[in-house]
Amino acid sequence: MPEYLLHYIWQQGLFLAYPQTTTDGRSVEVLSTGRHNHDAGPDFTDVHLRIDGVDLYGQIEIHVASSDWHRHHHDTDPAYDHILLHVVRKADKEVFNSQGQPVPQLELTYDEKDYVGHLLHDAMLMDSAWATHRCAQSILTDPSLITMGWKQTLLERRLQCKTESIERLLTVSHNDWNTAFYVSLAHACGFHINGVPMEMLALATPLSVLYKHRSSLEQLSAILLGQAGVLDPNDPRYREYTFLRTKFGLTPINPTLWKHSRMRPISHPAVRVQQLAIIIHDTEFLFSQCMETKDVDTLRSFFQSSGMGKSSVDGLIINTVAPFLYARGQKTQAMHLLHALPAESNRIIRQWQTLGQTVTDAFDSQALIHLYTTCCEQGQCSSCAVWSESVIKQS
Repeated sequence: MPEYLLHYIWQQGLFLAYPQTTTDGRSVEVLSTGRHNHDAGPDFTDVHLRIDGVDLYGQIEIHVASSDWHRHHHDTDPAYDHILLHVVRKADKEVFNSQGQPVPQLELTYDEKDYVGHLLHDAMLMDSAWATHRCAQSILTDPSLITMGWKQTLLERRLQCKTESIERLLTVSHNDWNTAFYVSLAHACGFHINGVPMEMLALATPLSVLYKHRSSLEQLSAILLGQAGVLDPNDPRYREYTFLRTKFGLTPINPTLWKHSRMRPISHPAVRVQQLAIIIHDTEFLFSQCMETKDVDTLRSFFQSSGMGKSSVDGLIINTVAPFLYARGQKTQAMHLLHALPAESNRIIRQWQTLGQTVTDAFDSQALIHLYTTCCEQGQCSSCAVWSESVIKQS
């Protein structure tokens, strides 16, 4: 069995009808299969498991056999030290992380005779060409299947999901909108690759501490780079960080959380952390200014001094400012802002363009990203108006 078929079985939850246990006998409930990671690092992120009644959130790695763990050198790679579970078809040996600690393993239970035939066909399609799916062929033939009304619905669903995330941050921050915005902004500064460790960095570094030193970029950089675990002890700022860490009782995050593989120098974690420090240093009352500003160029000016390119700055506005406007009830302004920003350019949007979709602005791109990540990628065809319409037209 190829490994990508196991990825497919996991992603689609086609094992959920069967009881699952770790190789050492602990019960496993999979409450969310998470997000498929196409970059370096563990195969699935944002996974929610319940092992022997304890809820756990994090990453999992999938292999055909346990021995593949060593063959792929995960036993010496710190990026795999914190996975929740090693999911395999055959547990042929015990495995350990780079710290010498045993890694929990799950030999996935499912009814192979029921699934493997049609799953192999579907997984080959998913693995080789997303555009070969039936509904994708229908869209290519008739791009009007994705209507403006459906895009509006998709975008509102996406913004509502982001609103729920903001509400969780407000709960953690005792209803402090400035802190919630700062944590969301940090996540956005990490972009797709390092969003989670950037968010963890912000949660570990109170905004109140940063504001005490906002006038000094050197001190801001020392605090954030030190908290990120990426500050060289030979750097002159390290001594400053050591003093401030003791003064404020700070605890840095684990530096192995950062991803470095297949990354341009401008996307290196230390660069992204420094850019966050510059944004905080250069713009006082950032949250309130972003909520009150209606001009896109003025919004961009709050972030451009960081050294980010225009598309990256627009990404911060799309993923932070617009959702906060929506969460605060300024829904019309959020929609206008997304219409005023150019469409994102990424793997998902290029797929939609291949299918003949015109992606004019961020309103379009955000709607289509939501359709792909919540329906196409998750196999939730029955939740998609496009799929329903294509079935009707083909029947």
